[in-house]
Amino acid sequence: MRFMGVAGLWTTGPAPEAVPLTAVLEVCGAVLSWTVDDPAARVQIAFTEPARAEWLWRLVGERGHSSIVEALEAGLPAGEREVAGVDFAADTLAPLRRLALGQWMRRWWPASRRDGIAELDSALLDGEIALLTAAAEDFFGDGTFDSDVAGLLRPHTQALSAFARLGDPRVVHIVQACAELAEDIGVAFAESTAVAAPGRRADYALAAGPGTAGRGGAIASGVGSVNWGAVPQGVFDAAEDTVGWRIEADGAGVGAVVHTELAGSGSPEGVEVRFRSGAITGEGRLDATGSATLSLFDEEDHPVPETAAWNHDWRGTEVTVGVEVDESAQVRDRVRALVRARLRRPGDDAFLAELLAAESDY
Repeated sequence: MRFMGVAGLWTTGPAPEAVPLTAVLEVCGAVLSWTVDDPAARVQIAFTEPARAEWLWRLVGERGHSSIVEALEAGLPAGEREVAGVDFAADTLAPLRRLALGQWMRRWWPASRRDGIAELDSALLDGEIALLTAAAEDFFGDGTFDSDVAGLLRPHTQALSAFARLGDPRVVHIVQACAELAEDIGVAFAESTAVAAPGRRADYALAAGPGTAGRGGAIASGVGSVNWGAVPQGVFDAAEDTVGWRIEADGAGVGAVVHTELAGSGSPEGVEVRFRSGAITGEGRLDATGSATLSLFDEEDHPVPETAAWNHDWRGTEVTVGVEVDESAQVRDRVRALVRARLRRPGDDAFLAELLAAESDY
């Protein structure tokens, strides 16, 4: 097996794809990564502290473990190191990959009313991830980012209890297992008399967005997209062209009215918005409905007059929601294709939240 020094760490190969296409799992002394839409992709292991990776023998055997640690601790991570006769046990990696995939779903699942991609129930997803995490406890150490079982269960105990009343034996099985796990780790499992149900189309709230805001008397208008990595998870509809903007006169000058389509969970309030069209710029923050009105200024920081706005070429206008990130629509399209395929034909690694989403009438 070949190890390469990359960015000050020993790794088992080149980094996987861009972040929305990569599932990662932090274990003790290392980070495991897989490309999510390539079932044949090999794991990449980046060792943060090889000596702390006491689980490594489970993947390569005791002799392989000793050989790897000895090779990687012989010098700084640079160049390449070859450790002969070592390979990872696929059966041992499989549950770790599924756990990483579950964590990826929590962060990147592209729920969208416009695209017809149902939202996953967070209580059931987090509950099943908690069970998988507890089962893989030998791979985690204190303080690893993905090992907080209590943090996964605590926000959802009441919802899980309510879900069990639906009578679906698959749900009951997971809820009972979560209740036992919660008791073992000292998390109070709240009782609830309410009955939960998987999300349906009617449950989704849609702010006034590009599909509902007409141009009317606007000087100009257009649409843009939200970069997933730029905003909090689960707040915005994950489809393309869900950011609508229009230029309107406001008396003292002109402003940009921005609307975003929401996913129905979480609040967009306070998320930054930046507008740029050539030398004309503006910035502000979204309100609770996902909207913002931005005053526009020229390159000398003067308010843009209406006459200048009518003569301006608004093609190439960019509206940025959230922080600046480098993310392409092609990457997001690959994620949507993966998710649609999983909902259409759930595999052996499907989570119950996925199965319920596929079965719903969303």
